[in-house]
Amino acid sequence: MKVRISDGATDEEASAIAEALSQHVRDEVEVYVGDADTPRAVREGPVAGSGPDPATASEAGSETDDLGPTDREEALWDEIEDIELGGPEKYKDRLEAQGKLFVRDRLDLWFGEDGMLFEDGKFANFDAWHPDSPEVEDENDDRLPGDGLLTGAAEFEGRELHFMANDFTVKAGSMAEKGVEKFLRMQQRALKSGKPVLYLMDSSGGRIDQQTGFFANREGIGKYYYNHSMLSGRVPQICVLYGPCIAGAAYTPVFADFTIMVRDMSAMAIASPRMVQMVTGEDIELEELGGPDVHARESGSADLVADDEEHARELVADLVSYLPDSADEKPPRTEGRAPAKSPEGIDAVVPQEPNRGYDMTDLIDRVVDEGSYFELKPEYGKEIITAFARIDGRPVGIVANQPAQRAGAIFPDAAEKAAEFIWTCDAYEIPLLYLCDTPGFMAGSQVEKDAILEKGKKFIYATSSATVPKQTVVVRKAYGAGIYAMGGPAYDPESIIGLPSGEIAIMGPEAAINAVYARKLSAIEDEQERAQMEQELREEYREDIDIHRMASEVVVDEIVPPSTLRTELENRFAFYEGIEKDLPDKKHGTIL
Repeated sequence: MKVRISDGATDEEASAIAEALSQHVRDEVEVYVGDADTPRAVREGPVAGSGPDPATASEAGSETDDLGPTDREEALWDEIEDIELGGPEKYKDRLEAQGKLFVRDRLDLWFGEDGMLFEDGKFANFDAWHPDSPEVEDENDDRLPGDGLLTGAAEFEGRELHFMANDFTVKAGSMAEKGVEKFLRMQQRALKSGKPVLYLMDSSGGRIDQQTGFFANREGIGKYYYNHSMLSGRVPQICVLYGPCIAGAAYTPVFADFTIMVRDMSAMAIASPRMVQMVTGEDIELEELGGPDVHARESGSADLVADDEEHARELVADLVSYLPDSADEKPPRTEGRAPAKSPEGIDAVVPQEPNRGYDMTDLIDRVVDEGSYFELKPEYGKEIITAFARIDGRPVGIVANQPAQRAGAIFPDAAEKAAEFIWTCDAYEIPLLYLCDTPGFMAGSQVEKDAILEKGKKFIYATSSATVPKQTVVVRKAYGAGIYAMGGPAYDPESIIGLPSGEIAIMGPEAAINAVYARKLSAIEDEQERAQMEQELREEYREDIDIHRMASEVVVDEIVPPSTLRTELENRFAFYEGIEKDLPDKKHGTIL
């Protein structure tokens, strides 16, 4: 077979044509260029009987196909390799001193060699910087690979999720038009796919010198937070901070369901220290302005603080084990395990004296599966514990008063913390376990200024609105509106269980006697007689609020021996697992 191609064709082109044709004809292929008398390339066709019929090769697969990538693909691979190098080398060199990984090394840590399923937008902003672009005339060091943002999908701990990760070597991870578009697409696809979103944040915010085209647009950076709001309660959003996230970049962490900061590395604030000084005159370091301790202890914006990058991954791996992929699914179950400590010791853990402190985690360790306790916001609002755990392999969200902190009284920060945790558990179908031992909401001028009524309202509202199965245990004190917030009888729990140490009352005996009998007692001149009368009144009052009286009046469903509490909760969570509860038909409540 003779083929003639146009004049000017190269040897490589003639050879490629001859090779391609030879695979499909049972004859020698000669390729001539222009008017030449001699062939530029010659290829033998397949020998008869030596391979599959060309007519069926596409169906059966050709064993003689030795085609490989051309220069065109090789050029593409070179471009990809260049893009994956990230920003200018001088900025990569600084990462080690900052104690953090280059973004692609970070993704390897999170997902391993085969965990990355695909990446989107690798060539974003390619024409603005790459030498292969026809729009770039001279080589320069202004590298903008991916426009400073990586997005895609990956497998993490056996779960598929969407991810985004800032490349700090590209203009400090700042956001500009193409990167913003990638971010928005990733969020919008998560809404459709119903898969979790992982934000690996290391961004200085929007590129101020390039704000036209992405700041105030309908599909600009402001749409991030609209999409966050739409995703909220639909799929889990988890954010890990690896650097200073300032201004607009700081909103993604607080919009996420869970935020992890890395010690000595991350920070978030509405404005940088320089801007704060310009606006207020305050001279402050970034760590003091918005470091991990500020947000873990003072603001409550950080759920957890990791020691380093590896620890951050470990925390998220534990966290996702309690969460479903979306609100349409139930949380994943595991094989049940016995508690770390024997339930036989529960009664001894709870003191006989009503006002004596103790650590509620000693009781929790005797109820939940060993190794399953996972506390959130442990340094914030310490009077209330919010934690995930498992009971016979079933994930539960624990809301427990902590008598070891401020006698378990509920302060504003603790109320807000509990409300947010309850909302999150309810959004992702995680049943709730309330362990009640509180003298109620704290009183005083300072807590009023700190909005105890407003934040207490949110706590009660969250408990009222939760439609997941709820089990409430009256461990000891259940006073005042504390029992309302902690899933009391009026708040539609599936069960109210009392331990023999339990009491339910408007207030404790000391306060009650002082409120009701203050004048009568003060009229008794003999100090010993007055003390005796006060003690008798307290004992009489305590009989009225004792858990046995409450069980007799069917205020609580059952008093259980403490050593059986674990089994009781296993059975009750299993029995009520599939219940459905409806809220009144309305657009939404007005309490946030």
